[in-house]
Amino acid sequence: MTIWSPHLPARGGPCYLAIADALAADIARGRLAPGLRLPTHRDLAYRLGITVGTVSRAYGEAARRGLTSGEVGRGTYVRGDDAGADGVPELAVTEEDDGQLIDFSLNLPAAGEGARILGQALAELSKSDGLGALMEYQPDAGMRRHRAAGAAWLAESGVEASPERIVLTNGAQNGLAVTFAALAMPGDTVLTESVTYPGMKEFAAHMNLTLRGLEMDDDGIRPDSLIEACVTGRPRALYCMPNLQNPTTRVMPESRRREIAGIARRHDLLIVEDDVYGFLLRDRPPPLAAIAPEITVFVTSMSKSLATGLRVGYLHAPEDMAHRIAAAVRSDCRMATPLPAELVSRWIADGTARRMARWQHGEAVARQGIARRVLDGIAYETHRDSYHLWLPLPEPWRAEDFTVQVRTRGVAVIPAEAFAAGRDLPPHAVRICLGAVRGRKRMEAGLRIIAETLGQRPYPSRPLI
Repeated sequence: MTIWSPHLPARGGPCYLAIADALAADIARGRLAPGLRLPTHRDLAYRLGITVGTVSRAYGEAARRGLTSGEVGRGTYVRGDDAGADGVPELAVTEEDDGQLIDFSLNLPAAGEGARILGQALAELSKSDGLGALMEYQPDAGMRRHRAAGAAWLAESGVEASPERIVLTNGAQNGLAVTFAALAMPGDTVLTESVTYPGMKEFAAHMNLTLRGLEMDDDGIRPDSLIEACVTGRPRALYCMPNLQNPTTRVMPESRRREIAGIARRHDLLIVEDDVYGFLLRDRPPPLAAIAPEITVFVTSMSKSLATGLRVGYLHAPEDMAHRIAAAVRSDCRMATPLPAELVSRWIADGTARRMARWQHGEAVARQGIARRVLDGIAYETHRDSYHLWLPLPEPWRAEDFTVQVRTRGVAVIPAEAFAAGRDLPPHAVRICLGAVRGRKRMEAGLRIIAETLGQRPYPSRPLI
């Protein structure tokens, strides 16, 4: 095992990304040769003075980039050349543990018939006229027919959308980034739920935004916490996920949404509503964008309903905000990629997108049924339509220790630290994503390991001398 230790520059941004960047740089410079075993999670965490969970996220990011591979119990290794026998790189996703890891940490939908549907769609598209237009620069907000398709999709969520107020984005993450780039300034405070989407934390750090977590109850953000934050500070925006909130899976009822919208109006607070999971809900309350359309930016994507790799997102905003956000798209990435937008537009028009979304809902319900059976008697939080479980850990478990211990048994989960907004101490809890694991039997096996581990006591920590 190498004694590699990354050089981390004194700059802002998530530590785990800095470690992954340093690993990539050292591989490129030849400091780390293919096949070299990297330090264990605990060893590198000790030498850098950070948590084991941060190192785990860094190694996971490195694996996602194709820099490393590994096996449970053997460690993490620098990855070699992945070219096939003919010298052409294979179209395959690199998995950190070569398929051995049962990974509940990845926020992915279940694998359905997307590959077959994509193949058919590409074959049909190849026979179409006007393909050259997809090879050219597009308007900042996207091609009009793509925006019209987005407006039709958002209408099913209860948003009275018009193509003129739609901005096409490269996924919801890009949508959130360009929204805050257009409508916020460095140093602004953005309010979020007390535990929030990690991607929001990443670009808030990148853009020098201050996140302040708001207290929650079973219905989501507590109105008194929002009022206090507005009175004691000068927040620019509220970022929230009212439908199947990540990571808690809570759904904000209509009465609470109207209360939150009223407070935002009184305090001139912009609302950024993230609805990537709304398509899963059978009974959706009206979105904040329908209750307070003049102050709300509604962001969603097709990643969870269709496929993560398409990177097609839709953003709906008041017209003046939409123009500013479209300009931010131009400065950020010039435009949303038109080819996947064309595919998704066709799927929306012919009903394929709706069928694929319904399949995802059915699979989520089926996997929730398995989770109820395997985790019977264990207290956890979820929603019948969600792909997530939020598992508060009983005494004496700490989230970091539990994450490490199930990892030694070949199971990956995400500790609450990854979701904590601001400097508040995170709860002792982990998020379990049911969609990413391929196959229900494999998912069930992973859940049984989690249940068995909960019935044990944490391994005693080695003293640091």
